[in-house]
Formats: sequence, structure tokens, C-alpha cells
Amino acid sequence: MKILYYHCFAGISGDMNLGAMIDLGIDKDFLISELAKLNLSGYTIKVSRDKRHHIEGTRVTVILTDKDKKHPHRNLKDIEQIIDSSTLNKKVKATSKIMFQKLAEAESKIHGMPIDKIHFHEVGAVDSIVDIVGAAVCFDSLKIDKVICSPVELGGGFVKCKHGTLPIPAPATIEILKGVPVKTGTVQSETTTPTGAAILATLVNEFTDKTDFTIKKIGYGIGSKEMDIPNILRVCLGEAAEDSSYGTDVEKETAVVIECNIDDMNPELYEHVMISLFNKGAFDTYLSSIIMKKSRPGIILSVLCNPSKEKEIIKTLFKETTTLGVRKYNVDKFNLKRKFKKIKTRFGEVTVKTAYYNDKIIRAKPEYEECKRIAGEKNVSIQEIYNEVSNLIKPDDS
Repeated sequence: MKILYYHCFAGISGDMNLGAMIDLGIDKDFLISELAKLNLSGYTIKVSRDKRHHIEGTRVTVILTDKDKKHPHRNLKDIEQIIDSSTLNKKVKATSKIMFQKLAEAESKIHGMPIDKIHFHEVGAVDSIVDIVGAAVCFDSLKIDKVICSPVELGGGFVKCKHGTLPIPAPATIEILKGVPVKTGTVQSETTTPTGAAILATLVNEFTDKTDFTIKKIGYGIGSKEMDIPNILRVCLGEAAEDSSYGTDVEKETAVVIECNIDDMNPELYEHVMISLFNKGAFDTYLSSIIMKKSRPGIILSVLCNPSKEKEIIKTLFKETTTLGVRKYNVDKFNLKRKFKKIKTRFGEVTVKTAYYNDKIIRAKPEYEECKRIAGEKNVSIQEIYNEVSNLIKPDDS
């Protein structure tokens, strides 16, 4: 199994990611030629060697050649049109659009505006489009089986942007990385940008401090800042033994189940509790009916999560429920490999999640939250959207 590992001890930005990918072995001329397929003008890409704290790596700078020209504030559809009209391959297009979708959803929530009304400023600029599509090009070229990432350093202090002076992490960054293990305050500077956050949220399969693979190659992406810590993104290519006894396309990871018995809580509160647990990074949470001592009916509240989220989950259970104690046990979690693809329907674009087993597609379904949003916008039933998507999904969609 081919592993890509992000070591984000100093965070991540779009240009640091491109630098790390080239340092890892992606040919810079190949990357530049692929990006040219976007038919965007007004920029050049500079690739150079640089150092931070005596560690050498690759620095990528997107130089705007039309500095005096006012760049348009593009919305999501504008950016998707640029991507769709390019000659990039289908996987690169799909990955790029998912990253932009995550950025748009974060901005929409923060500003309280419909997603189609969000006009990107920094994100809609040429350099950000290059960073995101470039990330998708590099990822597709590496042919990775699994992406792992360390907890992400976000930085601290304040940052100036088009919306004014904002706290670090920027609202969009922390919204995108909701449920992801993060660290803050190592330096008083922005170390992870919204673009960097969107790259991780789209590509990473598992966030953990533990690494169980053989490192084959290391790359360093140099950032633009001088800080108390090296402004560097370290990435590693590795190999891990693949257990095929369960079939191919099955990923195994360690997880934790945390449970508590409750017999004295208002049932109306369970929905709020479960939402809080998901916001803290739970993979899943569910309720089971039981009969407790003295024949009292009760509920087992179970939470499945990554071991790195254990403390936050337990704190949430104590804070949000009436339980006086919890228990936990480790489990092996098996996941089918999944891919995401946007398809066009008469209601708009919908993301479809496809599951694979033994190199075959065994299941495909639309993302519920998108269908729910579109149903509200178009005033149609969710079932009607599901039926539309089902009719459009082809056996070779991947």
C-alpha cells in the first residue's frame, strides 16, 4: 500500500504543498503544463531552492504578472466552469471541485449566505486556483492508496484579509478542519490557510500521530515566512504492508468505542448531544435501548472515534449528558475505499460517493446533505433528487 504522509508541524498552505510535492519528485514542468490546461492568464510559477532554519527544500511562488489589473471575485460556479472547460482529466477535475466546494461551504456558513451567493476573494484569485488545482494534479500523479496526516498546527494571533482583521485560525480554516486534530499557538502567525485546510480535508483518510509504514522518500515545501519554527511542510512517501485476507480495497485502522448508560435524561436532548459529538470528531454515534437494574428502561449511548479524539469525546459526554461514568474499548475499523465524483442533474451538480471492493464498484449514492440543500432550494422532495441521481449513475463512474 502506497502511503502519503503530511507532517504539518508548521501547518500547510497551498504554495507549501506544491513545493513539497515537487521536492517529493513531481516534475515541475509536468505540473506547469497541466496547470496550463486551465487557460488562466496573468501568472507565472517560480520554483526555487530555499531554506528555513537550515533545512533545505523547494519553494513555489505564484507570481501575478497583471498586478495592476483588478482580479474578479469569482463564485463557486465561475471556478467550476474554469475547471470543467479545461482538458484536465476527470479525477483532477473532481478533486479540485471538492476542495472548492469545502471552501464555499465554509464561507457560506461563516457569512450566513447561500453558497451560490458567496464570492471568493483570496480563494477566487488566480494564485489560489493554481494552488488547489495543482494539489489535485500532484495527488493524481502520485497514485496514492492512503493519505495520513499529523495533527495540524494552525498558529495564533491575527491575520488581515479582505474581510478585515480576523483571529487565527481564520474562521474558514477552523470550519473546514472541524473534527480534525489540531494544535494552536506555537507561533503568533497564520500557519494553516483555508486553501491548505481544504487540501487536507479532501485528501486525508486518517489524522494520527502514529505512523506504521516504511518511509521511502521525503519532501520539504518551504513557506514564505520567517518564524520561530521552520516554516516548512514535510511530506513522506511510504509503503505499508497490505492485508489482502479481507479482500482488496479494504482499509484497516484502529478506533475507539466510548459508551455510557443513561436512564434519567430528557430524550429531547439526544439530538443535540449527537450533533455535539459529531462536531468533536466522532465517526459515528448511536443509541441502543436496554433494561437496567430494577427493570428501568435505559439507553446505551455509543460513540466511535479516532483514538486522538478520545479525550474530547469523553469531555463532551460528561458535559452534555447526565451520565456519571463512561467506558471505552479499542476496535479494528474496516473501511471500503471510496471515491467522490460530481455529476450534473437537472437540479444542479450533486456529489456521488462510490465504494469499491476487489476492484469493483459495489455501491454508489449521493451525498445526503447536498441533496437536502438542493431539495430546499428547488422546492422538490429529496427522494426525487435521489431518483434522478440513481438514473444518471453509470457502472463505469469512478
